[in-house]
Amino acid sequence: MHSLVCKRSQGRTARHHALNDLAARRARVFASAGLPVIKEPHGLTRSDGKRPDSLVMVPWKEGKPLTWDMTVVCPTAESYVEASARDASSAVELAALRKSDKYSTLQRTHFFQPIAVETLGLMNTATSSFFYLLSLPS
Repeated sequence: MHSLVCKRSQGRTARHHALNDLAARRARVFASAGLPVIKEPHGLTRSDGKRPDSLVMVPWKEGKPLTWDMTVVCPTAESYVEASARDASSAVELAALRKSDKYSTLQRTHFFQPIAVETLGLMNTATSSFFYLLSLPS
């Protein structure tokens, strides 16, 4: 279990990159429509130097460009076990909420989509809806 929760685990980075690649494949719908998608866009940096994973360079919703950042959370981590025992999706929903909070200042100018998936496979509700929307025929 340590490799699923340790911040220094190589598996964490691999899972994040795999999830980012999945989102990028889903985002091909933007590229096929001629809409540019930029990975780790400069200029959208938070005060701690971190930036979202991707940005679509045209208005998406509410006249704002779409940007997203992803996270992978382990529901068996000590900090999530109790809540996960009561509700299977609690860890991933909390992770999405935390991700939205981290990018709250960005949300004034961009439509921010948190993408949260847990190591056991669940996605948060908004991520599932977002991926479904991207899979619809245009």
